[in-house]
Amino acid sequence: MAIAADLDRAGDSSWDWVAEQTRTYLASGGTEGHESNGVYTLILATTGRRTGEPRRTCLIYGRSGDDFVVVASKAGADDDPAWLKNLEAEPSVGVQVGPRRFTARARVASPAEREALWPRMVEIFPLYAEYAEKTERVIPVVLLTPQD
Repeated sequence: MAIAADLDRAGDSSWDWVAEQTRTYLASGGTEGHESNGVYTLILATTGRRTGEPRRTCLIYGRSGDDFVVVASKAGADDDPAWLKNLEAEPSVGVQVGPRRFTARARVASPAEREALWPRMVEIFPLYAEYAEKTERVIPVVLLTPQD
């Protein structure tokens, strides 16, 4: 079960540029890497479904009420990202948004929720539309609901 405290001890993404952005974000206390050209990112810590160890990645986010919204695009790959598989197995996650850290409950948006959220996320990051064209899978949208 990942919690906010796991952000510091979690293993990094296997994508080097994501791992570097994540380390910069954390080292700065959330002041660097949170915003770039009007696009905002958060750090998500999940529990590895096979290892039980915390893993972290940096993701673009939007908002829906109190929830944070992220997209499991994996740049349009045909398989879901590992972080999505991890949170489906264990939905308790650690999140850092700027300097704020919290534990959240993650869930994949229902089809009706996705229908409303997808266009908003494409507006935030237009490449999501291109990613969707590259794959036959429906790219999941995930809601992160703060628990503390």
